[in-house]
Amino acid sequence: MSRELVVEEVGPQALVVDRGRPGWAHIGVPTAGALDGPAHALAQRLVGNDPGAAGLEVLLGGLAVRVTTATTVALTGPPGGLRIRRPGAPDRAVASHQPVHLTAGDVAVVPSPTSGLRGYLAVGGGVTVADVLGSRSADTLSGLGPPPLEVGTRLPVGDPTSIPPVGTGAVATSSVPDDVLVTVHLGPRADWIDDAAGRLRAGTWTVAPTGDRVGVRLEGPALERTDARRGEELRSEGLVAGAVQVPPDGQPVVFLADHPTTGGYPVVGVVDPAELAVFAQLRPGSSVRLAPVTPSLP
Repeated sequence: MSRELVVEEVGPQALVVDRGRPGWAHIGVPTAGALDGPAHALAQRLVGNDPGAAGLEVLLGGLAVRVTTATTVALTGPPGGLRIRRPGAPDRAVASHQPVHLTAGDVAVVPSPTSGLRGYLAVGGGVTVADVLGSRSADTLSGLGPPPLEVGTRLPVGDPTSIPPVGTGAVATSSVPDDVLVTVHLGPRADWIDDAAGRLRAGTWTVAPTGDRVGVRLEGPALERTDARRGEELRSEGLVAGAVQVPPDGQPVVFLADHPTTGGYPVVGVVDPAELAVFAQLRPGSSVRLAPVTPSLP
């Protein structure tokens, strides 16, 4: 029998993700990939895969997948656990952040997390849908890669390449905070914002409910333009993940993995790449403070 995951239930959104497809911005293709890269990579390691293998990104739970052959799965991301359904037996709960061994016909159910937004489900051998431009990731902006999962979707799974770790305890994990402080490297258009460093340092913003994989909108003190730049427009410029763009209303947007590759509003700074993953887990209403730093010259 072929190795597959068969989708039996799906919540708000479930996508195939890996590390993404860097290197294609010049033709308008964003990197995409897992929003919480460390959580995705950990899930892959727990089942014996290379950290870059493809798995599933699950928004607010609700996903149930049946395995067609014996395999190992692991769930990472927010604290919580999996429920395992086995025909003829009561459901059993297992902890997240550890390898879970399943037999053919078992169903792994990802519950809604009590904190955070996105869980990462890995399976031994990885999800092996066809790659596009070197990646198996879905891209919600361009539509490249596999579409969002639906009931009945069958996902091919590769052969395991190594033996998963053996142990009795789960990997330690931290809870997702309700407020965060993130480092922002100023530029390239910080000079368009009046006292950019001071306003960023003094402000506290709230995560708006309209965010997605393209970006997170922040609501709070307006980042106003300088008198010299008020009413002026920029030509479109390149964008990177973590760019903090300031639209005319002054409410900043932090771009994430599926961001457009160009934009015409000034970018006041860029979130430190090591801290960007937290935006994958911030729920609407969470508080965000920004710590501006001036990039050092080489």
